[in-house]
Amino acid sequence: MKKTQIILVVAIAAILGLMIVSLWDNSRSYATFEVAAKHPNKSFDIVGVLDMNQPIYYDAKVNSDAFSFYMYDQDSVNRKVVVNKPKPQDFEKSTQVVVTGSMKGGEFKGTSILLKCPSKYEGGSPAIEIEEVKL
Repeated sequence: MKKTQIILVVAIAAILGLMIVSLWDNSRSYATFEVAAKHPNKSFDIVGVLDMNQPIYYDAKVNSDAFSFYMYDQDSVNRKVVVNKPKPQDFEKSTQVVVTGSMKGGEFKGTSILLKCPSKYEGGSPAIEIEEVKL
C-alpha cells in the first residue's frame, strides 16, 4: 500500500473512534435514584410515579420556572425532584413520570420532564348492545 492510503485508513479509523467515544459519552440511560446518586455528575432518565402523599410545590408568582415534587422510582425509592421548568398542565393526573437530570445531595435536579397521562382509550371499549330486528 502507498503511504497516502495508509494515512487515509488511519485517519478514517481515528475519526470513527472519536465518533464512537463521543456517542458513548452522550448516550442517555434509564436509571434509579440509587444509581444516579453514585454518579452525581452524569445525567440520567429516572422513570417513576408521582407520590401523591407528599406536597407538590409550585408558585408561579415567586418563580414560574421551578417546581418540586416527590416520586418513586422503579425500585420504589422515594426522592424529592426539583425541575427548572414550569409545572406541566395536568401534572397530578400523570400515571408515569420520566425526569432527566442528576442527583445533587439528596435531591434529583431535573432539566426536563415527560409525563404519561391516562389515555381515554385505556380500559377497553364501551359495551355495545346489538338488537336483532326481524322484518
